[in-house]
Amino acid sequence: MTDLVRSSSLSYYPEVARSVGLDPRQMMRKARLPPACVDKPDTPIAVASLRRLLELSAEASGVDDFGLRLAERGGLTNFGAVGLIVREQATVGEAINAFSRFIHIHHDGMRLDVARSKQTVTITMHLRGRHPGASRQSIDMALGSVHRIIQSLFGHDWRPQEVHLHHPPPHDRKRYREFFGCRVIFNARDDAIVLSAHDMERRIPSAHPLIASYLRKRIEAIETRPASWEQKVDEVVRLLLAGGDCTIERVAEHLACTRRTIHRRLAASGTSFSAILDTQRADLVIKLIGAPGRPLADIAMQLGFSAQSAMARWFRGRFGCTITEWRKGARPPTAPPSATAA
Repeated sequence: MTDLVRSSSLSYYPEVARSVGLDPRQMMRKARLPPACVDKPDTPIAVASLRRLLELSAEASGVDDFGLRLAERGGLTNFGAVGLIVREQATVGEAINAFSRFIHIHHDGMRLDVARSKQTVTITMHLRGRHPGASRQSIDMALGSVHRIIQSLFGHDWRPQEVHLHHPPPHDRKRYREFFGCRVIFNARDDAIVLSAHDMERRIPSAHPLIASYLRKRIEAIETRPASWEQKVDEVVRLLLAGGDCTIERVAEHLACTRRTIHRRLAASGTSFSAILDTQRADLVIKLIGAPGRPLADIAMQLGFSAQSAMARWFRGRFGCTITEWRKGARPPTAPPSATAA
């Protein structure tokens, strides 16, 4: 199964890539990532493609700490709704617990385990599907991002007690000590951050209980991430269709596979790409034709039809009436339930 991560993880990639002499669009094409995803931070992309991009960038630039440089520029905003709920918790301990609970919404191949003792708290990071020795940059970026988030809750004067990294040390360890501000242990059993147990009681001055409660309810409503191929394809189709650039080739890029793989996997699930696309088109077209002043030709282009006439024929076949009749309030019995309720 393809693990997905929100493309907000790459928000600062173009800036970091250029700073070390790389062409970000060229590197993303080499990693088989759609360059446009940088401008759409909530778009799901394959974790494997992200890891490939980071490793290729570090190798091409000769910069061992490329992943750390990305983490250094990031923060809570890179984690979308997960970052918002973390920021509004009353204490650092509650914030870390919320981050651990909801991180899979941002990155469904990442898990954080929080273990407490009397003196210390250890946050251990697990990245599903990583290959030892081949994912140094993604480990650095992910654990570095966790460090940055905790630091943002305290202020820049905070330091952990220790940081553990599973991979071997780089040629220059100084950069890691400067970034984390503490002893860094390489060739460790786990990838982890160790902090004082007292740190967990630290109050967060900017926290707002009412906002935290509201955000928790909203995020719990979307907590279950797509698990099957059908659900993941459906999620990517919905987001790409809203941006007006949805083809099976684009979906394959986001899932780091081929169009043949998508067809085969969906057939095994008893559905097809065209069926998923048709359902998502039906949901979106109702919203689009309800917007006053929106030309039908523009709507047809966004939905991927060759012409407005092609969309008109599809609409009549799908809903049992013309777009003009629908706008006047027609709701034929053949219309799908979701559209009838619109």
